[in-house]
Amino acid sequence: MSATLLCLGLGYCARHYAAEFAGGFGRIVGTTRDPTAGAARSGDGGRHIDMLAFDGRTASPALLAAIATADAALISAAPDARGDPVLAVLGDALAAAPKLGAIVYLSTVGVYGDHGGGRVDETTPVRPAGERGRERVAAEAAWRALGAARRTPVAILRLAGIYGPGQNALVNVRSGLARRIVKPRQVFNRIHVADIAQAIAAAFARRADGAFNLADDEPTPPGDPIVFAASLLGVAPPPEIPFAEAEKTMSPLAASFYAESKRVANDKLKRELGVTLRYPTYREGLTALHAEMLQENP
Repeated sequence: MSATLLCLGLGYCARHYAAEFAGGFGRIVGTTRDPTAGAARSGDGGRHIDMLAFDGRTASPALLAAIATADAALISAAPDARGDPVLAVLGDALAAAPKLGAIVYLSTVGVYGDHGGGRVDETTPVRPAGERGRERVAAEAAWRALGAARRTPVAILRLAGIYGPGQNALVNVRSGLARRIVKPRQVFNRIHVADIAQAIAAAFARRADGAFNLADDEPTPPGDPIVFAASLLGVAPPPEIPFAEAEKTMSPLAASFYAESKRVANDKLKRELGVTLRYPTYREGLTALHAEMLQENP
């Protein structure tokens, strides 16, 4: 019988993984919060994906049936103040799923908190500063506990700042929405969605267990990709804005990103999952995205 992949939260990263790497699965089931979602949709690399509504509060018979047939699960639904919605509603069904042999959970490097620009790796204790980070830490622990109870490997993939097609500095510069915010000693890592997709594939293929940082090779100040994107587009970069000024108009969520600075190591990703980054820095990633942009709109 063909294998079934269950994507609980078919978002940006899960869609890219499904498009490129899910060919070994005969069936893909994805969930969405949209109650009007059709039973199925095509696309995502030509794959047919069965779409089921999941509002984080109730489980439909169709979703419970899909869990019972799932061979692998990719979890990208985020926790909230009430906890992890997937585990709260579907935890018992997942614990009893007879065929489930591997789980990949998408988390965030935000679980490490602020390190003043210092280096962190998977051995660094988690110490999130904000509520969102604490929710992620709790969710990671809960997924590990579920995996341990049923002896199923759970790979926790901690993602740096995600960018890729339709979601990158080039788009922001062209739209006039890019803000070149300057905060001394502030650095971020990033990760291209294509590298996230190949890391998910490697985690499933190796039945990986434990935490892995998904980050590029070069943490840099936040304005550097904006300047580089402007150079690719042949326009002047937006003016620098001191963080103290920019913070006045930021949402709490946006401001929380600037409350943390760290250099995220990706050695374990390369060593244990065998991943070679296609885009080791934002320069390779944005250059490739710019070339794609020119092909689509010469």
